[in-house]
Amino acid sequence: MHCHMKVFGTLVFPLAMLFSPTLCAQQFLPVKGIVNARDLGGYTVRDGRTVRNGVLIRAAHLADATDADIRYLSGLPTGKVIDFRKEEELAGKTDRPVPGATYISLPIDASGNMAAQASEEEKKKFTGRKKFDVRKIILFAAFNDKAKKVARDMYPTLLFTPECQQQFARFFRLVLDTDQGAVLYHCTQGKDRTGIASALLLAALDADRQTIVADFDATNKVYEKDVRKYSRRVRFWGGKEEEIAVVKAFMGCSTEYFVKALDRIDREYGSVDAYLKGPMGLSEEDIRTLRERYLQ
Repeated sequence: MHCHMKVFGTLVFPLAMLFSPTLCAQQFLPVKGIVNARDLGGYTVRDGRTVRNGVLIRAAHLADATDADIRYLSGLPTGKVIDFRKEEELAGKTDRPVPGATYISLPIDASGNMAAQASEEEKKKFTGRKKFDVRKIILFAAFNDKAKKVARDMYPTLLFTPECQQQFARFFRLVLDTDQGAVLYHCTQGKDRTGIASALLLAALDADRQTIVADFDATNKVYEKDVRKYSRRVRFWGGKEEEIAVVKAFMGCSTEYFVKALDRIDREYGSVDAYLKGPMGLSEEDIRTLRERYLQ
């Protein structure tokens, strides 16, 4: 796998190279207020071409983006911002608008509505407020049996339930309908729903399994400190390894479960290519269009 180095103005990001030997510094965007913001550009696919820089952007929400971040995204330019979050995730965290970009809400639900599964007493104990806070939601989710099941089943839910498949198929249509400007897509943390969307995009562009898994797994370095921090808090409340596993799944991402989900696609559909042409609704012409537009 090869990457092409890129310098943003006068800034270079050597620390990003520590995240994964398969990622380049240029793939971590030069933004301060947007977490897990990465460019799919630079990945090499099977025929030797590479994904174009600055056209497919994955990220967490844009609510905390700085003015400089917004200028950077506008300057790409960004044509569409696709938001996978549900309505309750938007409270206090509405995306800052990107000039020139069309905002599209495309909610995808793989959570089992964790917040609703906790009692009012649990919410008060762990959150102390009604405002949606994903990190504090995770604290009480660690002790909730239904949420533990959600953690185990998250990727099968995203990839195999008809409702989620329909939304990801709509995502592909939105990407296909964008013939100018970058597509930026995100959820709350830019990891699970965004990670699955990235994996499917890379598969459509003919990236190999190693590349797809490496891009998905890079999230774990981004959130490594948070996982440690909230694991300590869960242990303080009496949590054991089963509860810690929930923190790891919700604060980071489970690459092991992701790979198992990819293997299930192979078993049930025969290949990822068949999955893309099945529930994702991609034709051969659609795939050619994606590769002509986003590869170089």
